[in-house]
Amino acid sequence: MAYVAVSGGEEAIAASLELLRRELIHSQKNLSVATIVAALPELVDQVMGESSLYDPSLAALALKQGGGSVEEAVFLLRAFRSTLERPYVSRVIETESMAVSRRISAAFKDIPDGQILGVTRDYSHRLIDFSLADGVADEEGTASPLRVADEEGTTPPLAVAPTTTPPLAAKGGYQSLQKVADYLHEIGLLQRVEPDDTEPCDITMEPLVFPAARSARLQALARGMTQAVMALGYAGIRGFGPAHPTVGELRYGHLPVLIDHPIQPGDEADAYYVGSIAVTEVESLFSVEVDSQAANSAANSAEPSSLAFGIGYGLVYGRAESKAIAMSVLDFCLSLNDPRYPTQDEEFVLYHIDGIEATGFISHLKLPHYVTFQSKLSSARITKEGQDK
Repeated sequence: MAYVAVSGGEEAIAASLELLRRELIHSQKNLSVATIVAALPELVDQVMGESSLYDPSLAALALKQGGGSVEEAVFLLRAFRSTLERPYVSRVIETESMAVSRRISAAFKDIPDGQILGVTRDYSHRLIDFSLADGVADEEGTASPLRVADEEGTTPPLAVAPTTTPPLAAKGGYQSLQKVADYLHEIGLLQRVEPDDTEPCDITMEPLVFPAARSARLQALARGMTQAVMALGYAGIRGFGPAHPTVGELRYGHLPVLIDHPIQPGDEADAYYVGSIAVTEVESLFSVEVDSQAANSAANSAEPSSLAFGIGYGLVYGRAESKAIAMSVLDFCLSLNDPRYPTQDEEFVLYHIDGIEATGFISHLKLPHYVTFQSKLSSARITKEGQDK
């Protein structure tokens, strides 16, 4: 069964495209790509993350072309990405090397090197700022060091890293802050996981198959539609998945990207630094039942224990903190693989969070379905006539 041509279709489509072009020019003639990058950074981050392409200027251009539609911008950027060559593959990036500008823990108050509040709206009042209507916010004055009161009422200052450039350590290298999860590992309270040294899957080059490797799951979650990942993560917490997690650590910062010499690859000291990417990383903690001997082997403890903590992991481009947290929830959900819960069904989660798949299928319903609907209509009429007799 095929679709039939619509009379006058080509002319109507050409006229529609011309109207779209004129509307775009009229509404955005004074909106530059640089303005979009500067004024809407989190929107740009979302497009880059869902497109799997780190280029703020291209993401902003796609947003401009799409008239602000995230779905259209992601479609455009993924299509462009598919045309690019891949001349180099970077060295494995260890997130311990992150140049941190924001770092918090909901599990522990006192963590090594302190909590860094950085730039966040978490503590602001959700009130419309009408002073922004006529231009940019007031830039006068300097920001005070961020402080947080402890139980005694004192307010020790917290380190606040600059946000314009990646903060560097005194000796010229990137800062290295100990992770909260390392403490739990040292005392033997992390769930034991066998290391996986297999080559990571790349679902942009190979189709997603089930059961999926964890590397494929993480990539699908990272490039999934932001609101879909958050909605399913929320569902997993509400009762359609494991119990309520605790954010062990959330950190935002820049990661260095290094590539080896194309002819004579060496160690990391000989690699070329090609730039940095801004990411948000989350490690969420979930209470799990584990084998007592395995749980205590790291701490060399003789006391039995049946509870430990499993980790859900999230890593996304930019400041998409809520998505990173939801990603960590779904990562843990999918590791449990309990068919009673939809958030633990790989196919249900990974297929339905893909923004391009969802947008494409929903949008195709606007196309002519004349023949298929006539078939359904005929079946309904025949059934009704049979009932009337």
